[in-house]
Amino acid sequence: MKTRNEKDYLGNVKVPADMYWGAQTQRAINNFPISGLRLQPNFIRAYAIIKKSSAIANMSLGKLDRKIGTAIVKACNEIISGKLRENFILDVYQAGAGTSTNMNLNEVIANRAIEILKGKKGNYKIVHPNNHVNMSQSTNDTFHSAMHMAAYIAISEELLPALFEYEKVIKKKSSEFSTIIKSGRTHLMDAVPLTLGQEFNGFSIGKQITTLQDMLKYLRVLGLGGTAVGTGLNAHPKFANLAVREINKETGYKFQIGQNLFAFIQNFTGETDISSNLKTLSLKFIKVANDIRLLSSGPVTGLNEIILPQVQPGSSIMPGKVNPSIPEMLDMVCFQVVGNDLTISLAAQAGQLELNVMMPVVAYNLLNSIEILSNGLRIFTEKCLKGIKANKEKIKENLEKNPMIVTAITSIIGYEKAAEVARRAYKENKTVKQVLLEMKLISKKEVDRILNYKKLVKKN
Repeated sequence: MKTRNEKDYLGNVKVPADMYWGAQTQRAINNFPISGLRLQPNFIRAYAIIKKSSAIANMSLGKLDRKIGTAIVKACNEIISGKLRENFILDVYQAGAGTSTNMNLNEVIANRAIEILKGKKGNYKIVHPNNHVNMSQSTNDTFHSAMHMAAYIAISEELLPALFEYEKVIKKKSSEFSTIIKSGRTHLMDAVPLTLGQEFNGFSIGKQITTLQDMLKYLRVLGLGGTAVGTGLNAHPKFANLAVREINKETGYKFQIGQNLFAFIQNFTGETDISSNLKTLSLKFIKVANDIRLLSSGPVTGLNEIILPQVQPGSSIMPGKVNPSIPEMLDMVCFQVVGNDLTISLAAQAGQLELNVMMPVVAYNLLNSIEILSNGLRIFTEKCLKGIKANKEKIKENLEKNPMIVTAITSIIGYEKAAEVARRAYKENKTVKQVLLEMKLISKKEVDRILNYKKLVKKN
């Protein structure tokens, strides 16, 4: 492999000749071969937007030479469009605050800008990673801002559409199944009836969607201009507002500068709030996925009250077996989101004094939660939820055998006598109606009137 010599204040470093990163990136590559996990492309894109917007702001303020600034903007545009991705390979588990990742951006942008200006990589007299690309910035304000931007955009463009589609399908299924009366279950035991539509209506996430939308405002806040600790040292007083204006032009969103940049740099309040909401959503979806698995269990020895779309064979040894593969996937996705939330919580409490340095692991886990929950829910809705059918015959059979139907007649014959009816119906494998008539506790006319299933599932 051909290399070139790069230099930082610790000494010389050999860098692959065909790559655009420099000495500090190479040191991080050498120091942290931990997991192979990398910060997501949408994070790198958000960071490149910050670098581009900062260059434009600095040019407009007369701090950055326009020739250099224009080359930086062109290099950033390439990264924003998805090019040069092979240059961003740093491990998530790296030095605190994400300084290595910031310098990765700075070095790649600088070397590409040098090429645009007809120079050779590493000739930082033309474009310097720190002096030019990182002008008016620190890792401490830019990395955190990139995290906010990437999470906000991913939630707006990926997660919320997936949540809305799920909710739409749930409402449609609730309506489709509104006349199918079935046995309810509490404690996994027989309970009074409800409709399959009412059961599916319990899978609604309308409240959680509203809460997430309300919380998004915390991610619109950026900390640009705070530089190292929040004082804005080395940044022009007008820099932050000009840079955010350019960010909003690029993204089409309405990001804004936080009023308290000291608090922004020291804390992960927005991230923990959003992550907690994603955890709450995941706990809901775990319940939904497991209910779907229970209701579709069988087909012979389980509940078998709903039929799922068959997406793939279910066993390498048992011929003909088909499993609830999509709900199983959603469970595992949600378990990971819950675990990510714990990681984010531990990182959030680990800050000291003027900076919480645990930013890389927070960024990775938050964006990972958004990504896998968006994709997992989208697949679940498309490949499972939309195609669920009711097994009406099995539902009717289970309902007829349900001894808890006797609850509807308790006010007439009393709790103790009703319990006797229920236990006898179960023991003798008879319906409640049969036992009531055999025991001559009530007339057939009254039984038919009171144990009318349609009346039993009406909401008061």
